[in-house]
Amino acid sequence: MMTDTIKKSTGALEGLKVLDFTTLLPGPYASMVLADLGAEVLHVIGPGRYDLVTHWSPDLPGQGTGGVGAWLGRNKKSLFLNLKKEGAVEVVKKLVADYDIILEQFRPGVMAKLGLVYEDLAKVNPGLIYCSITGYGQTGPKKDRAGHDINYLAQSGIAASSGRKEGGPALYNFQIADVASGSMNALVGILAAVIHRQNTGEGQYIDIAMADGLVPFLSMDGAAFLAGEGPVGPEEGLLNGGGIYDFYETKDGGYMSVGSLEGKFFRALCRALGYPEWEDGKILKEDPEGVKAAFRATFRTKSREEWTAIFRETDACVEAVLTIDEVIKDPHYQERGVFPQVPLAIGEGQVTQLGNPIRMTKTPPAYVHAGYPEGYHSREVLSTLGLSKDEIEELSSR
Repeated sequence: MMTDTIKKSTGALEGLKVLDFTTLLPGPYASMVLADLGAEVLHVIGPGRYDLVTHWSPDLPGQGTGGVGAWLGRNKKSLFLNLKKEGAVEVVKKLVADYDIILEQFRPGVMAKLGLVYEDLAKVNPGLIYCSITGYGQTGPKKDRAGHDINYLAQSGIAASSGRKEGGPALYNFQIADVASGSMNALVGILAAVIHRQNTGEGQYIDIAMADGLVPFLSMDGAAFLAGEGPVGPEEGLLNGGGIYDFYETKDGGYMSVGSLEGKFFRALCRALGYPEWEDGKILKEDPEGVKAAFRATFRTKSREEWTAIFRETDACVEAVLTIDEVIKDPHYQERGVFPQVPLAIGEGQVTQLGNPIRMTKTPPAYVHAGYPEGYHSREVLSTLGLSKDEIEELSSR
């Protein structure tokens, strides 16, 4: 049922070495994408620290890590290093001399207290690219505030126009600020800095704030507001439930998504729902609420599968709302390799994971192995730096 493992190939980023100090989701997802594309990633973890994301799911049998940790740790090595211990900074500096990129996700000022700021490490490696991911950035009145995805959505203006008028803001069950803003902007910044370094030999510092990255997601309504339009509240805009662009419940409790904005799609929608007299679109201006009410009532007359069959042959931007188990079985995603089989890090066997969405003809993402247990490569890495067994034990302990 699942796609075969993509075989190891020469990665697009082969030769790049990444020292990853991040936890939770934004940084680890970004470094996983780099690793999938061929970069060598060493994940540096403080021994004994609790990571909510890594421990999100039960451990995989015999692997010493949970499903989420095995996913985010894909293609990486893992090192325990207590940055507060004497000698730890020197270890990092030795590593930095041989690495291209540092990725960190501490609050502003933490790396400075440890003696690991960009300015210090750039003296060791002038070509170093150093990327910090935080909630609100390295500057500004909010820079020291803690936060999670929900807080950044709230502070960016996005939450205020989401949800329903009567129910208030709505949540999606995925981390928009973490991944779409934090991870992706970090990746763009890092790869842009790599190209700049190739052209000039210069490294640089990159300041990624998840809240900053959400503000452009206000997109059309945000740009319109800056041009003089008023703010858009819940169910007041074209794309947040104020028009026909919405979810519609079916007879069996399922849902269909309707995105029939353009004229040709709206005409196809009207024909499929039995309202050919509305095809000219005039009714949308005259009685938009009546149109939506009629569409809601009509969608409740058939099951989700019945509507899926109807719109499979109708080009109207209407699709069923699928659950994760349905997505995994979907022939389209199977063919696209969205859920690859990845070799386990320890022993035989494979685990199904969320794949890398980047498709490349010459250097496709490679799924070499799932994540190792945290700190698995500590002795291997530290011994290459000339540390004794006792020093390794000390620096790898709490």
